Amino acid sequence: MAASIDQNIKSISLHKSIPVVFHGYVLPFIVLYSVWLYFWTIVYGVDDYWEAGLIALAIIGILQILVCLFCYWSVHIRARLASFSAVSIQEAEFVKVIPTANNGSTEMVNVHKQDGMVWFVFQKIKYVYDASEKKQFSAVEFPISETIGYYARSKGLDNPQITNAMTKYQNNALQMDIPPFMELFIERATAPFFVFQVFCVGLWCLDEYWYYSLFTLFMLIAFEGTLVQQQIRNMAMIREMGNKPYRVQVYRNAKWISLNSDFLLPGDIVSIGRSKDDNPIPCDILLLKGSCIVDESMLTGESVPVMKESIEDLDKNAVLDLTCDSKLRLLFGGTRVVQHSPPPKGASSLKAPDNGCIGYVVRTGFNSSQGTLLRTILFSVKRVTANNLEAFLFILFLLMFAIAASSYVWIKGTEDPTRNKYKLFLECTLILTSVVPPELPIELSLAVNSSLLALVKLSVYCTEPFRIPFAGKIDICCFDKTGTLTSDDLIVEGLAGIGDSPQQLISLDSAPVETIRVLATCQAIVVLEDGELVGDPMERVTLKAIQWNPTKSDGVSPSKSAKVKTHGMKIFHRHHFSSALKRMSVIAGYQPSGSIEHEFIAAVKGAPETLQSMFREVPEFYEKTYLSLARRGARVIALGYKSLGKLDHSQIRELSREEVERDLVFCGFIALSCPLKSDSKSAIKEIQHSSHYVCMITGDNPLTACHIAGELRMTKKPHTLILTEPQTSAGSWQWKSVDATVSLDVSSSNLALLKSHDLCVTGEGLVYLQSKKLDQKLIPCTAVFARVTPKQKELVITTMKDLGYVTLMCGDGTNDVAALKHADVGVALLSAIAKPKKDSAAVKDATASTEPASRNGALVKAIASSGPTPSRAANRRAVARGADNVHPTMATRKRMEKMLEDMEELENTVVKLGDASIASPFTSKYSTIQSVCHIIKQGRCTLVTTLQMFKILALNALVLAYTQSVLFLDGIKFSDTQATMQGLLLAGCFLFISRSSPLKTLSEKRPLTNIFNMYTISSVASQFAVHFCSLVYLSQQAHARMPPREEEFLDLEKKFEPNLLNSTMYLISMSLQLSTVAVNYKGRPFMVGLQENKPLFYSLLTSGAAIAILASGLSPEFTEWFELVELPTNFRDVLVAVLAADFLGAYIADKICVFLFERSKEKDIWSV
Repeated sequence: MAASIDQNIKSISLHKSIPVVFHGYVLPFIVLYSVWLYFWTIVYGVDDYWEAGLIALAIIGILQILVCLFCYWSVHIRARLASFSAVSIQEAEFVKVIPTANNGSTEMVNVHKQDGMVWFVFQKIKYVYDASEKKQFSAVEFPISETIGYYARSKGLDNPQITNAMTKYQNNALQMDIPPFMELFIERATAPFFVFQVFCVGLWCLDEYWYYSLFTLFMLIAFEGTLVQQQIRNMAMIREMGNKPYRVQVYRNAKWISLNSDFLLPGDIVSIGRSKDDNPIPCDILLLKGSCIVDESMLTGESVPVMKESIEDLDKNAVLDLTCDSKLRLLFGGTRVVQHSPPPKGASSLKAPDNGCIGYVVRTGFNSSQGTLLRTILFSVKRVTANNLEAFLFILFLLMFAIAASSYVWIKGTEDPTRNKYKLFLECTLILTSVVPPELPIELSLAVNSSLLALVKLSVYCTEPFRIPFAGKIDICCFDKTGTLTSDDLIVEGLAGIGDSPQQLISLDSAPVETIRVLATCQAIVVLEDGELVGDPMERVTLKAIQWNPTKSDGVSPSKSAKVKTHGMKIFHRHHFSSALKRMSVIAGYQPSGSIEHEFIAAVKGAPETLQSMFREVPEFYEKTYLSLARRGARVIALGYKSLGKLDHSQIRELSREEVERDLVFCGFIALSCPLKSDSKSAIKEIQHSSHYVCMITGDNPLTACHIAGELRMTKKPHTLILTEPQTSAGSWQWKSVDATVSLDVSSSNLALLKSHDLCVTGEGLVYLQSKKLDQKLIPCTAVFARVTPKQKELVITTMKDLGYVTLMCGDGTNDVAALKHADVGVALLSAIAKPKKDSAAVKDATASTEPASRNGALVKAIASSGPTPSRAANRRAVARGADNVHPTMATRKRMEKMLEDMEELENTVVKLGDASIASPFTSKYSTIQSVCHIIKQGRCTLVTTLQMFKILALNALVLAYTQSVLFLDGIKFSDTQATMQGLLLAGCFLFISRSSPLKTLSEKRPLTNIFNMYTISSVASQFAVHFCSLVYLSQQAHARMPPREEEFLDLEKKFEPNLLNSTMYLISMSLQLSTVAVNYKGRPFMVGLQENKPLFYSLLTSGAAIAILASGLSPEFTEWFELVELPTNFRDVLVAVLAADFLGAYIADKICVFLFERSKEKDIWSV
């Protein structure tokens, strides 16, 4: 098995196919069938063992189907049973690719061989085998690391180069083929739960249960079909993110030709500009000549257009470095050109016929920036489903009791030599399958669906509904800062470092002329053709504050109302802002009065710590002033300038950036701030009060981030320590407090001391902690992550998940996509829409009207309204299972109808989300973190509802194990009328239990997060003990009052005749169903209480009243209607007392278990 070949692939192994007859699910079973046929026909005889032979054949057939399904479910099993390992690349036909963590699932992909090239395609990326040097597969290399001169000299592709490029690279097509409906449906129809349910339907058909079986089958198919349609719509939304091909001008074979954009190849020279149809840029293109203003919101989430310049002014011997140069020189695929400036007419170079900018194609298809985003959305993590491992283990646990009951029926049943063994085997199999009602996935889906609809009404949309219960398990909530916790609107606080009190902020109206000139010219704002200003919001708000106006020709002049009067300025050259350099500089000039020549100045702004070494003289107050402002949460920018005198154009071009940015004169700090959103404090307080840890993950300055964290009470301890890098090469990393009064060395021995402080870690600090193997110990304990990259945001989230913490990530930009996708609960905020003034307006806007009767609902009604009623055997098992399995015109039909109508309502209400948000499981239409509180409330409500459903399932299964075995062999059965009436009385209970709504505020108490815990096990065991005693006692009491049985073996198929035993067991079975729901409904503090859930409460009251009337004999007509016998007076008192004692005993047993075991506390983040 080959080792890791890149960051997406952990390992690969080579395989070759083998003939189908030798597959592990064919050859061994040919042997088994042969052995079966030999023993059945030769050894035992067909006539003597007809039923046993068919049963053996069925077992072998089921086993073969299971092996085939396991090959479908698991790539590893398929690789082992259906292929051999290949020794060399020449004989390999398939490659089993195992991706790295959080990068999709294992796949078997075909190996392609053509003209000596061997390759495979995994997750839309082409990997080619290097036979000469590396002797392994590697991703196709694109021309992204050549010298600047190489790109500048390029003259496009000729025919031989085109042929080679077409062989080496894939088409420039971001094509996602949506599978046909049947393919996706088959994928869902082979899921374990669905296969099990179809198996149950087949068994019921064999037992004269055909009508209910066919209805159940239709119900399951309709449910899965609806989910497939929803999946196809989601895929279509993602496909819309891909670029549609359009015609572009390409320079090939020394001439310009018009070509479809999906045929572009790396190395092509293309013309790029703003198109009439506003087409996006088709791939990643290096700008060779001209300049563009580009809207990159699709990739970055930032709505501010970005200026892009060509590589003409770069050193021709320098190697292209995309980490530094891409922000300014690279046009990313999927972004849109807002405005472009073609090369000047006099330039001796290529001229595009459409007067566009000249660019060099560097990356295409799914290797481009847009393609990488799409691959993150499509392949990053596996989708969460309801059929998780815990549910399977729980069902296996219940299966043990079903096996015991089934064994008892088989042993006792075979004692009667006249009994039909086939029928007996069928009955035993039905007992085994009855552990899992076919409605279980639909019941779980109903609970999730209720929360889904509630979230829609709150303008929160979810693309992965089964993540909702995860929101109830959250341990740590992570938030981005800018645009999430704080608004995007910047406020200019003032200037510092000027005048007699340098630490005091002064108004910009009092600023010196030099400072005003720096603020006016050191910017990259562009005036569009329609007069709109585009650029950094900080620069726009600064220009507005000093009351200067930019012009189209890179000029800037004071308005009539400007307080500081000076000459208008013109920008002649820019050195753009770089996040790596943390500064920006320009060369600007002005014409003094009475002069025709320009006086030139250099204006520089940047991070205070970066500019400090560039000043000719650094004021004594410099460091103290900017640190003081940063600790108050301000964004601090240092300003500097110097006079350059009179220069000509050639001298301006020859001035290097280093020359421009040295020997500067300090001219102050400008302080800006982002105010908190109105509801950030209250939302964070509610989240913390509900026993969640909260942290901030931002790319902003650590001091600013720590201040915001303090304002939001994310940090509550006396000191917040920032992991600070050494100032000198001989120094060491240290933890330093914000106010610089506390300092601790970074070592594992100091971890105990850190508990008394809040921690802040920067991106550089994160790299250092990884090198020291301290990242896993400290990441969960850190309150603030500052100056981190998008990849590091993802690292923080995945590390927390690996340590067992359930995480929530909330962000507003596409730079948060990876973190949002990898979090257990990712919440994207659409920052373009403000929060509505009234919640009712949001609800009204979010809930569009639906058709009076859905198509699916109408179809269910049509089928349910016709056809015969189920057989007696069907109803007997239905009653034993519970009311939710009885006549399809009752609970099942109502639940299915309601669910399909709700899902159609969802289809009509979900808005079309933005490109960034589709990567996130949850998206809030409004830019407020209050949506996180809504999601947690619904998550807790759904989680508790799900867990209580499993409790009810467990109790029903345990009671079922007894009723379908011991009582069945005693001849206890119920009539069609009894089954129907029980269904009518209890239908509402099972319908409304899944439709509970959460409380308005989050509780401090956390819900239990899993099925296997002391509370659930002890509660189920103790309640079952109470129910078991009641069943046994009443059964014995009824037997004692009945005449002795004459025959040795009962006829289990004879016609129903009411008697005392049947009547007693019918009443206790109804009472058990009722008490199971009433006792195990959780209610407060996670959702509305039983009395507040009016539909459920009234359903329970109605059913309870009916049972009381029947048990007490108050209405003989009512008793006769239910086909019950009149109970003896002395026994009636016993029955009523036992029913009351059973309910009270189960309630007390559950409350004792709650008191002793139901505790769910916050995880100790320092215990890692």
